[in-house]
Amino acid sequence: MKNSKILYILAAAATLAVTGCEGFLTNDPPLQQSTQITLSSYTGLNKATYGAYYYIASTGWYGQSWVINAEMRSGNGKKDSYKNSNRCVAPYIWNYTPDATSGMWSYCYLTVAMCNNVIDNLEGKAGGDVTEQDLNNLKAECLFIRAFSHFCNVLTYGQPYTYCKKSAPKSLGVPYIYHTDPAGKPERETVISNYENIVKDLLEAEAIIDPSYVRAGTADAAATVNISTIQALLSRVYLYMGEWQKAADYATKVIDSKKYKMWTAEEYPDVWGKEKGSGEVIFEAYGNITNGAWGSWEDISYLTSPAGSGDPMAAKPLIALYEDGDVRLKTYRTDEKEESGLLWTAKYPGKGLNTPDANNVVIFRLSEMYLNRAEALVNGAQVEGATAWDDLNVITANRNASAYTSVGNVDIQNERRKELAWEGHYIYDLARWGKAVERNAADYPLCTANLNVPFPSNKWALPIPKSEIDVNKNLEQNPL
Repeated sequence: MKNSKILYILAAAATLAVTGCEGFLTNDPPLQQSTQITLSSYTGLNKATYGAYYYIASTGWYGQSWVINAEMRSGNGKKDSYKNSNRCVAPYIWNYTPDATSGMWSYCYLTVAMCNNVIDNLEGKAGGDVTEQDLNNLKAECLFIRAFSHFCNVLTYGQPYTYCKKSAPKSLGVPYIYHTDPAGKPERETVISNYENIVKDLLEAEAIIDPSYVRAGTADAAATVNISTIQALLSRVYLYMGEWQKAADYATKVIDSKKYKMWTAEEYPDVWGKEKGSGEVIFEAYGNITNGAWGSWEDISYLTSPAGSGDPMAAKPLIALYEDGDVRLKTYRTDEKEESGLLWTAKYPGKGLNTPDANNVVIFRLSEMYLNRAEALVNGAQVEGATAWDDLNVITANRNASAYTSVGNVDIQNERRKELAWEGHYIYDLARWGKAVERNAADYPLCTANLNVPFPSNKWALPIPKSEIDVNKNLEQNPL
């Protein structure tokens, strides 16, 4: 391995021993940054920016773990002896220790280092056919990815912002890394500081990106950043902060852009497993068996298939929320023999590329923007011409579900759970709402511990990997 690559990796994460990254350490996967020469020209910086998306699609992030762990922790998912390869056990029973915890820490800082490598090398690269706006577009992409990485990291290892703001302002989040330092041993910052820095990066990205910018030459343009992607993340971040007016305003920007179209009831069952994002898709992780980050037998398409490992299944309390005739019920499937009485999500059917297969994973879509705005409106935000029930009815009208005539927070919470199920949202919604996970033994077999998880609790901030603590003594472990 080249020395410069070692420096990038050491600057990104305190340890290299992270599950799923072994190939990264020994090979040069497609799109990966490799040498300082890469960063010496606009062409190299452009390629390096594209490389910064690499880990988002890996099984340690949106290629599997982010979604599956969230669903299994929240009560949307369950296990059953019918299909049990001993996957998904830790999130299901909330059995996390410093020796066996989420790998998000390393995925975050590996990605952040890639972004910082670009941001710190943009100066002086304009000239000829390269304009300052070209450089700003690259910077905006990297600012978004850096903010998104830290956001996922603080959601994993920090308590929810709404709880910290109200009851624990000094509660620790994660280090926010603005510049790579191979010898750096950063301390954790507060959750509140993390969110402030996330917003700062995103607002700068929004301010400098060309509103018409779309990354050229990609297999899936929806897997890269544009101004609406930035605004969609701002809406989500502000929602998680309880900043209702700002959450509504940014959701409105995405909605009013008219770049995205709600999937109809007829379309909805068949939009999953496509090669490229369209319709509602604002941003997604691109999955392909040719990707260096592809997870093979651990890919989300194999894990969630009743013909695959099939460990994560849909729980009855989730399914019971849907009305008869709701088209969203068609995004669940049973086993091929129809003998088990069990259901699995059908949002990751695969692209028909191979066995095991690959699938894109939606990260932001238009339905979420309507849900964000509806919740913000119920909690005091105001947007001219918009009401919470109208926003929810945009969704129900396209799902063959009953319309709302009035809306409260419980309605919004149920609608978010139904619409965004198996996309990695509900556990973080519960956290920001301050709601416990409540499960019963009959509906959640094989849940041998932590059937119910109260809120607040230390368990909502996962342990930092012990290997990181061992290398960086400035890191303080979460209370266990």
